[in-house]
Amino acid sequence: MLSDQELIDGCTRGDRAAQKALYDRYCRKMMVFCQRYAKSTAEAEDILQEGFIKVFKNINQFRSESRLDTWMTRIMINTALNSQRQKLYLLPMVDVTELQLPESEEISLSGFHLSELVTMIQSLPDGCRVVFNLFAIEGYSHKEIGELLSISEGTSKSQYNRAKVLLRSKLSAAAMSYGKFGKTKV
Repeated sequence: MLSDQELIDGCTRGDRAAQKALYDRYCRKMMVFCQRYAKSTAEAEDILQEGFIKVFKNINQFRSESRLDTWMTRIMINTALNSQRQKLYLLPMVDVTELQLPESEEISLSGFHLSELVTMIQSLPDGCRVVFNLFAIEGYSHKEIGELLSISEGTSKSQYNRAKVLLRSKLSAAAMSYGKFGKTKV
């Protein structure tokens, strides 16, 4: 099995076997990121394909300052954001200065399979889904999200809070139907 550096060197030379090996090694992991931002599996596959094209085109710029998969993840997220950005401009986003969420019963995530959680995230409206992923999963601040998406910080906060409300509702409904109750906060 080739090391990441050997794959990078091969991809830099345009070696198709190295590109295939790199794709095979990381496609599943990168697909998880793409699925969180996409509305469907087909859309996630499109983002994944476009992301890998960018990886192969720009791999000569990889400086080994981070791990290869970290660098590739950033490319996949940026590709997903670019894909979603056009859709976000078509949707109204309400800027709420302060939104109070009622604390509801906490639901355990441990009884859910990753694919169930990804499906729930995918079912969120576009703005909520993108902001939720960036804030809750990727760790961006609302200010950074606002800059990335050209929205206000308040809009980012309101979209995140709306996503939490919708996810709590979906998790609660699924937990009731499958008997998956617990004490983990969502």
